[in-house]
Amino acid sequence: MKKFFDDIKKDIKFKSAGPGKKLTEDTSAKPEVLQSSSGAKQVRHAPSEGAQRAGAAALARIEQQPRPKVHTSLDTIRNQGEAPGHAQGANVPVKDPACLSVLGVYFICPLTGATLTKSEREAHIKEAIFMRFEEDAVEASVMMIHTFNKDKDKVKAAVDTISKYVENICKCPTEEKYRKIKLSNKVFQEKVRSVEGSREFLQALGFISIMLPVEGQEEEEEFLVLPEQDPDALELMKERKDRLLRGEPVRAQLDRQPRVFRPSPNAQRFELPPEFYNLTAEELKREQQQKSDLVEKNAMLRTKAMREREEQRERRKYNYTLLRIRLPDGNILQGTFYAWDRLPVLFEFVRESLLDGWQPFELIAPGGQKLEEAEDAALAERNLVPAALLTFAWDAAVQADIAAAGGKSPTVLKPELLETIQTLN
Repeated sequence: MKKFFDDIKKDIKFKSAGPGKKLTEDTSAKPEVLQSSSGAKQVRHAPSEGAQRAGAAALARIEQQPRPKVHTSLDTIRNQGEAPGHAQGANVPVKDPACLSVLGVYFICPLTGATLTKSEREAHIKEAIFMRFEEDAVEASVMMIHTFNKDKDKVKAAVDTISKYVENICKCPTEEKYRKIKLSNKVFQEKVRSVEGSREFLQALGFISIMLPVEGQEEEEEFLVLPEQDPDALELMKERKDRLLRGEPVRAQLDRQPRVFRPSPNAQRFELPPEFYNLTAEELKREQQQKSDLVEKNAMLRTKAMREREEQRERRKYNYTLLRIRLPDGNILQGTFYAWDRLPVLFEFVRESLLDGWQPFELIAPGGQKLEEAEDAALAERNLVPAALLTFAWDAAVQADIAAAGGKSPTVLKPELLETIQTLN
């Protein structure tokens, strides 16, 4: 089994959550002592035989299909050998990367810390989850169930059915019928078997695949059988069932790529890569021509409903938005967002970048519109797509109190951001 995992690891390289590191195997035979978030120490032992079986079953799947190449650093992604002047995977001409306001849209894997393109997310996360089997087969199989299956109703049905299996076993631990699952059983076939990761979870609980005779049949059938459990093992099963119920999909997080620029007259100029749009370059060009042709029409009187419908169609053209915030010292903070991110997400991004994030502040949109942090509106609904320059202002009353007390904060942004300040071309 160890050789199996070693062979897998030779083919797959990941970043750890820390930059410049890779996932490595701990060859020590000693249990690993971990510090939990609550401060309590936990001892991690080597994977059990059941966990190894579940890991082997899951990892065997990826051995049967070619592995997609997974890039694990932003530098590698940015230097991919694509045809000059074209976007990857589409005949969409793009501008010189040096002219772009942002090189592209990237994502961060929450399991490995790797920076990924949109096309790499799914394959990378699958590989990362499979690698978790050696460490924690229960956690890995829970991730599989909630991540690999897109139909939420099917996932819920499988989770509820497996939970019922566990509850029956814990209530009647000596009843053999509750510890045997016939794989041809209609309920199992319809609600469990079709959900990827469900069998791996049962095996991680300790179920073993056995061929058993069936009354009235000549041929044996496959069963998943759980050996009789002691009270401690039953409590552990309950805890693992709760982990299954609390499971969430593993999703790559949008890399906001925070950048800081010196004061510049070019702050309102944006050159965006194709990923920001739902339209191809040709479609965008046609849209621009149509807009020019419809200037006269747009000047005509339209009803409010007509204007709102047109604005909604316009907003649906964008996937992401690039926002810049002009600060009181003239510096410019930039970040990438989903077009449907809500205003509180924008305010939190700005607050986390400030040296004095506790102070209240305002954000003013183009045209003088004041944005309200408490308003649960999408950026697209406030016409902040596909790019916009906002103005930052401290709360005047608080600033007056600070000034009266003789205090003043000459620096707006955190030092680590200012260390990377650039000139906006």
